[in-house]
Amino acid sequence: MIWEVPTIARKLADKIHGQVLEPADRDFDEARSISNGRFDRRPDIIVRCRDADDVRASVDFARQERLTLSVRGGGHSYAGNTVSDGGLLIDLSLMKAIRVDAESRTATVQPGVTCGELDHATQAHGLATPGPTVSSVGVAGAALGGGSGYLSRKYGLALDNLLSVDVVTADGRQLRASEHQHPDLFWAMRGAGPNFGVATSLQFRLHEVGPEVLTGQIIYPFDNGDELLRFFRGFIADAPEGFQCYPFMIRIPPIEPFPERFHGHPALDFVLYHLDPRAIDYVQPLRDLGEPILDIVGPATYESLQKSFDTGLPRGRRYYSRGHYLNELSDASIDTITTHTPGMQGGLTAVYLEPLGGAIGRVDSAATSFGERNARYSFHILAGWVEAADDDSVMAWAETFHAAMVPNATGGVYVNLLGDDEEDRVPAAYGENYRRLIELKTAWDSDNLFRMNHNIPPSA
Repeated sequence: MIWEVPTIARKLADKIHGQVLEPADRDFDEARSISNGRFDRRPDIIVRCRDADDVRASVDFARQERLTLSVRGGGHSYAGNTVSDGGLLIDLSLMKAIRVDAESRTATVQPGVTCGELDHATQAHGLATPGPTVSSVGVAGAALGGGSGYLSRKYGLALDNLLSVDVVTADGRQLRASEHQHPDLFWAMRGAGPNFGVATSLQFRLHEVGPEVLTGQIIYPFDNGDELLRFFRGFIADAPEGFQCYPFMIRIPPIEPFPERFHGHPALDFVLYHLDPRAIDYVQPLRDLGEPILDIVGPATYESLQKSFDTGLPRGRRYYSRGHYLNELSDASIDTITTHTPGMQGGLTAVYLEPLGGAIGRVDSAATSFGERNARYSFHILAGWVEAADDDSVMAWAETFHAAMVPNATGGVYVNLLGDDEEDRVPAAYGENYRRLIELKTAWDSDNLFRMNHNIPPSA
């Protein structure tokens, strides 16, 4: 740090409607906290923005003072990129406005809004837009990197439903990006958004969903995991787009309602959703694959479905992420999963497959900067644990599993799943779009002010 924090904070505070926090301030630690407890980063100063003018003033200030700039919305980056050591942190968590227009089926949200808050507002009208499966994730961060979830096979990614983005660019301008306004910036924001600016407002297309859907979990012992996954492969291949099912590889936690004899043992959890709450007969074959440890399938609200993973991803625990795309769930892929799952490390660890296709694949790969439209599955190892002493063993298991899956993968990866030590995989996350992204990064942020992300460097 080459400048005096109190002096510079007072200078910046005159330009800000929100709060300017120094390390000694009471709310400083809360404002710098993120979900992944592996990272304990301390910026020099935090601006808790109230509006777009605060964002613009903060970006201008960081650029003029040559400060490292980080941006925190929902704070769910697996790589911890939302907070820097030193420099200036823009905290967007106070920008919570949501406006739903049921007649035009659109929702406009500020960047501090979480997916659960957006779902609550849109479900009041029986509407929703695609997004991730954990309600505490920030809408903006998820959507600007992709945003896949239960609705995506039917309605596409979150970014496919993005109609416009208000953004503060590296030179301090406040612009609206859409298909008709700054279309090159809009193209880049949909997939690589954090590299190009700070979103201050996002408008989404909405669809009729719920309020009731069919949902639930069917959990089987992992003893015959290979047979279960082979059955699932055929079942999902012919499934309607209004159906989604994630096979999760987990360890049974030592809690009710799980019988004690299964505690700590690996299991396969079919987490399913159907747009039609009456489609119980359709999912019956997944319930007839043996004696389940737990079978809870039935009508429930879409909001409750979106919150069902929240307890499994508690804030402040330690997380390590590894992902792949797969063109198929081959026998070799299944063999790799069944070989490595029994040795699973980490009390909060989960490994899952996300079936893709449908509306995701009907968008041309060049239409947005999002890197992969043709893969059939996304594969994710999300290692989770509590104690720092376990870092090496848990992360080594995850890396070994990840490496074993490489021969079965496409080489691509969903950018939102990249870990903190995977900058070398950023080009693979964008595929053929990466070269154009470098050109646009050079045009819009030639000094790489927005570099606390999975960074796309400007050309020399």
